[in-house]
Amino acid sequence: MAPLAGKVALVTGASRGIGRGIALVLAEQGATVYVTGRTVKEGDYYLPGTVGSTAAECTERGKDSGGSGIAAACDHGDDAAVAALFERIDQEQGRLDILVNNAFTLSDDLLEPKGFWEKPLSNLEMWDVGVKSNYVASWHAAKLMARQKSGLMVAISGFAGTTYTYGVIFGTSKSAVGRMARDMAVELAPYNVASLTLWQGLTLTEKAVDNMARMADKMTTSITTMTGSTVEHPGRVIAALAADPEVMKRSGGEFITTELAMEYGITDVDGSVIPSARASRGNPIWQPIAEKQ
Repeated sequence: MAPLAGKVALVTGASRGIGRGIALVLAEQGATVYVTGRTVKEGDYYLPGTVGSTAAECTERGKDSGGSGIAAACDHGDDAAVAALFERIDQEQGRLDILVNNAFTLSDDLLEPKGFWEKPLSNLEMWDVGVKSNYVASWHAAKLMARQKSGLMVAISGFAGTTYTYGVIFGTSKSAVGRMARDMAVELAPYNVASLTLWQGLTLTEKAVDNMARMADKMTTSITTMTGSTVEHPGRVIAALAADPEVMKRSGGEFITTELAMEYGITDVDGSVIPSARASRGNPIWQPIAEKQ
């Protein structure tokens, strides 16, 4: 039986990038995966990928394991749309086992080397879809998971939680995500629901590859010199966490994705081991709540 057979997952922001890679791996390992995003038609965004194309790929990847993808167009800045999404999942599946909070709005001027006061206040959209959206999705997911007394919530963050990266709003958002996941873990513990954060390093998403081709000179050298992973690498780690019977021991912690991969014996799709950037980029703040703080 596939490791995630019978599991239901929701991956937010999965039209492309990290979310797409995570969704593909979860489906390949047997999960039914709801794929959310705002891109419905090719051409609506300057990079390829839609919720429908990711969902179709998930179904193709899951044909031997029973996994599948379900497209669910959703703007995670619209609380009513998110509520409708979770109502749909409850009606169609009656459960939710995995939530991956990946959706994040990146401002158009993210890589511009300007002071925060020189950038528009509209960049606070990164808090709306990136921080608030995590809370709202987790709020709905917790209702389903607490009811069934099981589940895993994963927040996607990064070294920006402790190391200056791309600016004030970006770094503050990533820091908030880790603290939020940690405190949620405290309140979810009695219900056997795990909440944790993964710190991604350089992930070779469509946007990252495009940015490095056009604007590498504006990117932090500590990032551009990192060994990048494919978008499926974090998905492999999340699948291992979801299948781990002792995942509650990790609840509340922040983990460097590459280090968890090494613990679980996971490689990237080409068999390579992605090194940790801890030495150059910083250390996670929060430890699992099962450990003394």
